[in-house]
Amino acid sequence: MPAPLSGWLQPETASVEAPLRLFLFHCAGGGASMYHAWPRLFPSDIAVQCVQLTGRQERFDEDLFTELDPLLDALAELVAAEDDGRPFGFFGHSMGALIAYRLAVRLERSGLPGPSVVGAAGWAPEEFTMPARHHAELTDAELVAELAALGALPPDAVGADADWLALAVPAMRADISLCEGYRDDRGVIRAPLAGYAGASDPLMAPDALASWAARTEAYLGGRVFPGGHFFLDREAPAIAMDLAQLLRRHAGR
Repeated sequence: MPAPLSGWLQPETASVEAPLRLFLFHCAGGGASMYHAWPRLFPSDIAVQCVQLTGRQERFDEDLFTELDPLLDALAELVAAEDDGRPFGFFGHSMGALIAYRLAVRLERSGLPGPSVVGAAGWAPEEFTMPARHHAELTDAELVAELAALGALPPDAVGADADWLALAVPAMRADISLCEGYRDDRGVIRAPLAGYAGASDPLMAPDALASWAARTEAYLGGRVFPGGHFFLDREAPAIAMDLAQLLRRHAGR
């Protein structure tokens, strides 16, 4: 059954004064806190809310999703319940980009209102290194070390204390299972989509962003920034400015 609708959004309610809305989806093993500074980067006409998946941070005591389809069911219910007639956009990083893309596919195929624009960072439908099956067999410390070496976790995750591992690793394992089980059907969305990547991201091939062109009726191109997989830590202001412009431009679709 879908998880309860409470707890999914931070902040819980969107400003009624903003004519546009934006939903942010976090990366694998992470949580909504990765976007804690983002709402302040956007102009007042865009109400920004971070989506918090279950089983982490404030939702630690809730069951984790290990498959994509049940998660999409819950998120589609959430977006439908939140629909107040205002145009909205999606942005996600890494696993969050996969979720943003597939949620747009789900909403459009269901005949529900979908996003006016999608921003996908640090993930692409082709030429992206997905988690391997052997990750499930690693110890907690080995898992963190390997993911950090791949660039899928910040380097400072290695050597984290046991309390942090106990809180973070279950979500990592669930998210890895979710991503590893994803099967691509080459779904195409009507919503315009823009891709974002780090120039030295070890998880993405140099031409990975180009694969988005076949997945949307209006590809808005790719933006490449200095840095690795977590390039958005430094480039958040530039990404926010670009997203704001795109959402305003395509809100009338």
